[in-house]
Amino acid sequence: MPDHVHLLVEGTSAASDLRRTVVSWKQKTGYEHRSKTGSALWQGGFYDHILREEEDRPEVVKYLIENPIRAGLVSAVNEYPFWGSGICSRAELIETLFDQPDIHPEGNR
Repeated sequence: MPDHVHLLVEGTSAASDLRRTVVSWKQKTGYEHRSKTGSALWQGGFYDHILREEEDRPEVVKYLIENPIRAGLVSAVNEYPFWGSGICSRAELIETLFDQPDIHPEGNR
């Protein structure tokens, strides 16, 4: 997305700290961006949503992946180059999330 980012992050221990992780990530990426462009990358703060056990994680991932289609940036999920996972390949995610007959990740809905 040209003006924001969606991340799905999972803490791996009781000591995991989302706020500290986001602040650190924004500092590092913001510094790199400012050193190359001279302009700020991030606004202050962030919005978070904690997934509850009853929420369907695959549906949330699918929602995030389809966001550029809803925004009109692309017509198919594999056309948008700025999404991925540190756990699964793009092909694995598409195969897993879009295997229902009524879902068409190529945009022909």
